[in-house]
Amino acid sequence: MADLFQTLVELVTVALRLVVEILQLALTWSLLLVWVAWWLWAVNWKKAWHVLAQGAWAPMVLISLMAAGVWSQVRPSNLVVTPNLAIMNFWWQLGAVGLLAGSALFCGWLQGYFGWTPAEIDLEPPVHHAGHHGDAAHAHH
Repeated sequence: MADLFQTLVELVTVALRLVVEILQLALTWSLLLVWVAWWLWAVNWKKAWHVLAQGAWAPMVLISLMAAGVWSQVRPSNLVVTPNLAIMNFWWQLGAVGLLAGSALFCGWLQGYFGWTPAEIDLEPPVHHAGHHGDAAHAHH
């Protein structure tokens, strides 16, 4: 009976350690998970592809270049890949920004491939038509 209790204690300990490690992993990658979730389930890519095709790709490219340029000036550093290979400042930041933009576009492709279009949310107030006074105008007749 003592062996069974010891095994149960070890099982609970290992299960708790697993939960802690999964939470640590989720926190480590949380920003990337939120990034992917946003582009995959919050953006309506049926509309976004149309807007990008009409010319919105140009500001997107310029914003990406600006973000890489600002990042390279705020935190200048070379990316050391191996002792004999380093990627120069700005170029590795541009690659990282390009990977983020590419991952957003890939999420858009996935959304279209699997048909995961998010529900439409109308943020505009309802339009009142001229000549329609509603129920309040009829209340005092």
